[in-house]
Amino acid sequence: MMDIYNINYNANSDKAILDLIGGWLKETRLRKNKTQQELADASGINRSTLIQMESGGGGGLITFIQIMRTLDQLHHFKIFEISDQISPLLLAKMQRKKRQRATSSNKTDPSK
Repeated sequence: MMDIYNINYNANSDKAILDLIGGWLKETRLRKNKTQQELADASGINRSTLIQMESGGGGGLITFIQIMRTLDQLHHFKIFEISDQISPLLLAKMQRKKRQRATSSNKTDPSK
């Protein structure tokens, strides 16, 4: 198998990336000991669609997600999660605005 850490993905053609994904799908399917028909049936797709995807022929994103779900590989999509990151400057400003002291109870009610 190719050394995936030495691949310049930006230099690869779309076809080369589809081939890489298709090879990964096939390898993962085989590691799970599933036939193409078993995986296709469990994913709710035609076997010919799976064959096309495994050979780097492309396919729809929904189909890819269905296959990934069946292979129990959805955790790979975690990389697409968007997380809110607070800049260090904003964090420092927020820390400065935090209350430092409590107000005594007799100062809050002017009727006392």
